[in-house]
Amino acid sequence: MMSKPKVVVGMSGGVDSSVAAWLLKEQGFEVIGVTMQIWQDEDHLMMEEQGGCCGLSAVDDARRVAETLNIPYYVMNFKQEFKENVMDYFIAEYLKGRTPNPCIACNRYVKWESLLRRSMAIGADYIATGHYARIEQLPGGRYALRKSAAVSKDQTYALYNLTQHQLSHTLMPVGAYTKDEIRAIALEQRIPVANKPDSQEICFVPDQDYAGFIDANADVEIPQGNFVDKNGNVLGQHKGITHYTVGQRKGLNLALGRRCFVVEIRPETNEVVIGDNEDVFAHKLRCDRLNFMSVADVREPVQVQAKIRYNHTGAPCTLLRTGEDEMVCEFQEPVRAVTPGQAVVFYDGDYVVGGGTIIEKLV
Repeated sequence: MMSKPKVVVGMSGGVDSSVAAWLLKEQGFEVIGVTMQIWQDEDHLMMEEQGGCCGLSAVDDARRVAETLNIPYYVMNFKQEFKENVMDYFIAEYLKGRTPNPCIACNRYVKWESLLRRSMAIGADYIATGHYARIEQLPGGRYALRKSAAVSKDQTYALYNLTQHQLSHTLMPVGAYTKDEIRAIALEQRIPVANKPDSQEICFVPDQDYAGFIDANADVEIPQGNFVDKNGNVLGQHKGITHYTVGQRKGLNLALGRRCFVVEIRPETNEVVIGDNEDVFAHKLRCDRLNFMSVADVREPVQVQAKIRYNHTGAPCTLLRTGEDEMVCEFQEPVRAVTPGQAVVFYDGDYVVGGGTIIEKLV
């Protein structure tokens, strides 16, 4: 008698990962539930009311779900991996005047690289999550992400950086359902977290005061500096570059008699450049840290849809290879707030072609 394929499900205590575990058990997998311990100390627990996915409340909820599903459940310690690959990266990027996406880093280096390695070490064939995305093996043999059946919940943007090895050992059963269908399954199966609200914000900054978090955890002091216009004229003083991101309008406290926006952050001179709304738009961007998914590489110009932030609907552009690990994206129409540090993700229809990290906008 053949043994069942074994899958470790990353359980955050939310409804999506809980239903993912139930679906896989129904499909005949041997399911093991795991919550990743990533909080750093007892003074920094992410409580349920903050919407966090990594505190003790997540463990309590996930354990109750595992008991309901009658599956083994464990808590694995990933504190060091999370600190190095997510928290330290988050701080370092802001200090460089960039706006990072810590969830992408967490997905690539913690939820997948570290969890998959440990899971396979204990004999698992797959890991699984509650992400709204689908994984398909294409006719040529490559694995690619396909957008979720629930378009409004699609999470492929935050997963573009996964490797072929990781995709080939990953299951995402929730991607075939809408959110309403997932909640309906949870209610029908009496899963304890059926009505639990979704987690929305960065888990390790529960009050969403990013600058305050950096001030408290960086090993350098973040100095004040000058707001300047495009010509270098001083307009006022800023609180420190970690307080700002490209496209920002609120919280500038500048009385210029008109609406103004952050158009650039210059860490080398500690300046925040201020301009008008039209200054926030760009026709081109340059990116690096490339990862390809549905194709092995892109060497010739190709047309794709590109998303430059999680909630961006996407825009048609041409990809032009400009270096071994560098690419220029040329948009048909200008796009707003190209932000260094954020991901740009390329799509061909519903499928993720690949993506990279934005270096700069180009004129």
